[in-house]
Amino acid sequence: MAITASLVKELRERTGAGMMECKKALVETNGDIEAAIESMRKSGMAKADKKADRVAADGIVAIQADMDKKNAVIFEINSETDFVAKGEDFQNFVNAVVATTLASKPADIEALNALTVAGGATVDEARRALIAKIGENISLRRFTVVSTTGVIGAYSHGSRIGVVVDMEGGDEALAKDVAMHIAASKPACISADQMPGDVIEKEREIFTAQAAESGKPADIVAKMVDGRIAKFLKENTLEGQPFVKDPDQTVGQLLKAANAKVISFQRYEVGEGIEKAVDDFAAEVAAQVAAAKS
Repeated sequence: MAITASLVKELRERTGAGMMECKKALVETNGDIEAAIESMRKSGMAKADKKADRVAADGIVAIQADMDKKNAVIFEINSETDFVAKGEDFQNFVNAVVATTLASKPADIEALNALTVAGGATVDEARRALIAKIGENISLRRFTVVSTTGVIGAYSHGSRIGVVVDMEGGDEALAKDVAMHIAASKPACISADQMPGDVIEKEREIFTAQAAESGKPADIVAKMVDGRIAKFLKENTLEGQPFVKDPDQTVGQLLKAANAKVISFQRYEVGEGIEKAVDDFAAEVAAQVAAAKS
């Protein structure tokens, strides 16, 4: 069967693949466009599997809320480079995945992967197809669905930091302000009583060792340590931190004045906690030169 330009064009529109890849697939399947699509999907799966071990530490933190703003999802989806993260194909994929997550509220990534997106492919199939197209590993790293009877506040700092706040009392403007504060100040938890005991104990050990070097009596050292623990808790809890838009009051004071209370918050930052390999190009070239001389 003759492989016409219109047939190649149709396959490109349906798959998003390059012209030469589409023509090759059509030649291999004797012009059967459905068979060509299946073949390309299988090829995409194989390419995706080969890239699965590559570190994806860049990407996007995306937030979507429903119409009544009682449900929201915050999602980190990773690529290997910022260049891909800014691309239309990646961003369209992110939007589709986040919308599916908001609509279906899956329990985890595994459950989400089995859901379908526009076009009938599953989320995982769409991810693998995108990997085949752009040539980078794509990872659905983490998401949280927030549902409330109160107020949801959301703030995005570009596409790299996102915060969703579930608040009781107050209004959406206040919740957004609190979300913006969390994005900037990165509190560990809402209040001092939520700070894990092992974290406090570790800080206490460090402060005790530092204070002991002063040579002061034990009772004075104990007071110094207590003071430093109190300062640590203020600096690292949402309610104890000075509000970024008005440092003369704490976030706790701001909330109290509005008769509001933060129930929970989620703060995502792209690549947080992922070890990204740093290529030393100069060292690599030097090693190659040394190997060539030996």
